[in-house]
Amino acid sequence: MINRVALITGAARGIGYGIANTLAKESFNLVINDIVNKSAISDNLARLEQHGVDVLYCQADVSRPEDRRRMLSDVEQRFGLIHVLVNNAGVAPEVRPDILKATEKSFERLIRINLQGPYFLIQAVANMMIEKKSKKKEPFFCIINIASSNSRAACTDQDEYCISKAGVSMATKLWAVRLGEFNIPVYEIRPGIIKTDTTAPVTEKYDKLIEEGSLLQKQWDLPEDVGHAVAMLARGDLEYSSGQILYVDGGQLAPRL
Repeated sequence: MINRVALITGAARGIGYGIANTLAKESFNLVINDIVNKSAISDNLARLEQHGVDVLYCQADVSRPEDRRRMLSDVEQRFGLIHVLVNNAGVAPEVRPDILKATEKSFERLIRINLQGPYFLIQAVANMMIEKKSKKKEPFFCIINIASSNSRAACTDQDEYCISKAGVSMATKLWAVRLGEFNIPVYEIRPGIIKTDTTAPVTEKYDKLIEEGSLLQKQWDLPEDVGHAVAMLARGDLEYSSGQILYVDGGQLAPRL
């Protein structure tokens, strides 16, 4: 059986790498995308290859149209198609001022990377998927967007991040509706407090929130927790659930009295 192909953006480390490692164990060939030089993550790529899968690294900035085109051209040359797109690439604000002191420069940076780039990457990959489905019967295709609990929960010292991730949530709905015609499900995963390099600077803040009961399950989530959720969707276990949101947040956003 030919391995299916998954493109994961922002996968050099953190949540993206946790997703990649989980999919490698599921025998997916991988396209790993990030902005760092390949030499900087050679050990991580080698660990993925140890699962017996083919791994292509594409250094590209998803916010740049020319980088997205180059990446997809490389993928098509290597694998011919993409079965699963995981839009994971994203950044936090470089500084976290109060919303009353937020800057347009920071806002524009997050929108380009967290929302605009992924949105148009979906457009390009969806058209590739539609073309492949029209020519012959291919296995299950799907698109998975990694949003955040901040899609719903407001945080006034990272307002632009919240807005960008809320946009990802709406993009999920829009693409799920449009691609229903072609039976290409689009899903959203909302991670909560995940232990990564991105959350390291605010570890003390989140440790306190967890201890005070912010989560139903009093522990940090790990990148692999998100990876397990992605693997379930990528396998097609929830093929009939397009447009749905899967929370991986330890019960952070569960309503309670």
